Amino acid sequence: MAATRLPGTPRLLRALNDRAALDLLLSRGPLTRAQLGEMTGLSKVTASQLVERLEERGLVRRVGEQAGGRGPNAQLYAVTPSSAHVIGVDVGPDSVIAACADITGAVIGRSELSTKDTDDPVGVVHQAVVQAASDAGTDITSVRRVVLGTPGLVDPQSGEISFAWDLPRWHRGLLADLRRDLSTPVVFGNDVNLAAVAESISGAATGVSDFALVWIGRGVGLASVIAGRLHQGATGAAGEIGYLPVGGAEVPHNASKRGVKGAFQTLAAAEAVKAIGKQHGFKGAEAADVVSAAVAAGEAGEPVLDELARRLALGVAATCLVLDPPLVVLAGEVGRAGGPALADRVEREVAAITLVSPKVVVTGVAAEPVLHGALHTALDAVRDEVFGSTTD
Repeated sequence: MAATRLPGTPRLLRALNDRAALDLLLSRGPLTRAQLGEMTGLSKVTASQLVERLEERGLVRRVGEQAGGRGPNAQLYAVTPSSAHVIGVDVGPDSVIAACADITGAVIGRSELSTKDTDDPVGVVHQAVVQAASDAGTDITSVRRVVLGTPGLVDPQSGEISFAWDLPRWHRGLLADLRRDLSTPVVFGNDVNLAAVAESISGAATGVSDFALVWIGRGVGLASVIAGRLHQGATGAAGEIGYLPVGGAEVPHNASKRGVKGAFQTLAAAEAVKAIGKQHGFKGAEAADVVSAAVAAGEAGEPVLDELARRLALGVAATCLVLDPPLVVLAGEVGRAGGPALADRVEREVAAITLVSPKVVVTGVAAEPVLHGALHTALDAVRDEVFGSTTD
């Protein structure tokens, strides 16, 4: 039997119009009632009623006047920033960074704490979140969602962390503990996936519906965006290319055991990068320092970049032969340090050893991509909640 289409109800139409107006105020505001009417296609009367509803709900406020024409100046309206807050958290083996944003996306509070001397993950996250909210001039009761970016596997079904290689104190049950402690919705996100979210919104993959992001840092990881959606896999393991079996590296047979490094990780992650640099006379405290020095050295540093590109191309090529994306973004500390010099070499090497030739570019997110991805993810969810459902 053919499906029947339910007629639009006044309530549904109001919800659609309200959400359209709020989205316009976020992206184009401040705006007058007349401007909102023109942009949404609503009559002056309907646009005025819409603004009054949103004012009554505390979602918009008057922020000034627009002069012009005869008669009184038109009032300008904008989304009320304090109508909700979110917090994004970037959790690493050495520190926790939390940032608080209002519903417009403006970051207004921040905190950073060391995790080196604590065995209480709930306590350190609690402290970071509370401090970020306090720095923003609010408290945890106004925070509608906390998104934590973390290394390791995040189960798509339960939302729990099932495996975090370099966060040994993170464990199953932690999500429920954090939700009880903070009394607000808490969501885990894989750090590389969140970096890809940031890349798609404000980086090198803006407007691209299919791309892969390869993260090179302490470890190596992958995020794949297909038709505009992150692909996580059945267990959240999609993108754990550190465990990719590759030629030239020993393949472990107990990969799930903590502390065991995958084959591709031993070939292309931070420790390997430092070893490559040392062979050619480039040293640094961090792998990114070695790569930066090689780039700055010009011709003398080319052997370092050539070897690193050759190794990275093994993982990038395997990914591209499966997904065939038009774009690959190199991110992470090492990817950013390598810049176009490394990206161009990886692009040429992949084209030489496979049947595909994606464009390879360096990340366009200037700093803290995981944190920004966490904030974007939290804002998307909370705006849907606060601005109201578009279904009846």
